[in-house]
Amino acid sequence: MSAGGGTRAIIAALLANAGIALAKFVGYLITGSSSMLAESVHSVADTSNQGLLLLGGRTARRAATPQHPFGYGRDRYFYSFVVALLLFSLGSVFAIYEGIHKLESDEELTSPLVAVAILVVAVALEAFSFRTAVQESTPLKGEASWWQFIRQSKVPELPVVLLEDFGALIGLLFALMGVGLTMLTGDIVWDAVGTLCIGALLGAIAIILIIEMKSLLIGEGAAAPVLERIVTSLEQGPVERVIHIRTQYIGPEELLIAAKIALRSGAPLVEVARAIDDAEARVRAAVPEARLIYLEPDLDRTPVTS
Repeated sequence: MSAGGGTRAIIAALLANAGIALAKFVGYLITGSSSMLAESVHSVADTSNQGLLLLGGRTARRAATPQHPFGYGRDRYFYSFVVALLLFSLGSVFAIYEGIHKLESDEELTSPLVAVAILVVAVALEAFSFRTAVQESTPLKGEASWWQFIRQSKVPELPVVLLEDFGALIGLLFALMGVGLTMLTGDIVWDAVGTLCIGALLGAIAIILIIEMKSLLIGEGAAAPVLERIVTSLEQGPVERVIHIRTQYIGPEELLIAAKIALRSGAPLVEVARAIDDAEARVRAAVPEARLIYLEPDLDRTPVTS
C-alpha cells in the first residue's frame, strides 16, 4: 500500500483497538455492563477491519493478468466495503440487540469504577489513533472540509479509519455516560440506553461507509477540477479540442482515461502518432494518477457558423 493509503494510520488503529478490545472485555467480565460488552465487540470489529484494510492494500498490488488486465486496484475498495458491512453487522446490530436485552433484564453492575477506569484509558488510546488518522489525511484533504474529504476521497482506507476512530471516541463517551448515570441513579436502564446509543451511532457510520464504498467499487470518474486539468492538457498543440471523454478510477492511484480528440484535417500518420504521444505525456504530467490513457484521433466536425 502506498503512503497515500494511510498504512501508518491503519497500524496505529489496529494496535490501539486490539489492546482496547481486551481491556473492555475484561471490564465487562468484572462489571457485567452491557455498554462495556457492546464496546468490546465494537473494538474487536474495528481490529478485524484494520486487518482487512491491510490485506486489501496488499492484494491490490498484484500484477495484472490476462483475466484481470487492469490489475487488482479495486481490491482496496472491495475490502473497505466489507469493513463497512462488518461494522454494521458486528458492531451496530450486536450493540442494539444487547441494549434491548439489558432493558428486559434486572442485572446490576458490579465494580462500575473498573469500567470507568478502562473507558478513560480507552479514550486516550482512541484519541491517539484518531490523531494519527487526521495527520495522515490532512495532506490529502487540502482545502476541502472533512465531510467533503470523506465523500470525495478516492483513497478508501483513510475515510474508513477516520470514521471508525471518530465513532469509537463518541461510542466511549456513550459508554461512560451509561455507566456513570447508572452509578449515580442506581438505575440499570442508563447502561442499556448507552448501549443503544452506541448501536445507533455505529449503524449511521456504517451506512455512510457502505454508500461511499459502493460508489467507488462500481467506478467513479475524475472530479471536476481533475477533469478540467485533463482536458486543458489535451487541448494543446495539434489537438484542436476534446470531442468527448470518459474517466474512471480502477484504483486509488490508477485513473483510466478514454477520449476522442479532434486533430487538423490532412495530418500525416507520423504527425498524428506524435500528437497522441505528446498529449499523453502532458496529461500524465498534470495528473500523475493517469496510468491508462486511450486516445482516439478524429476530425473536428463541428458545424462552422457564419
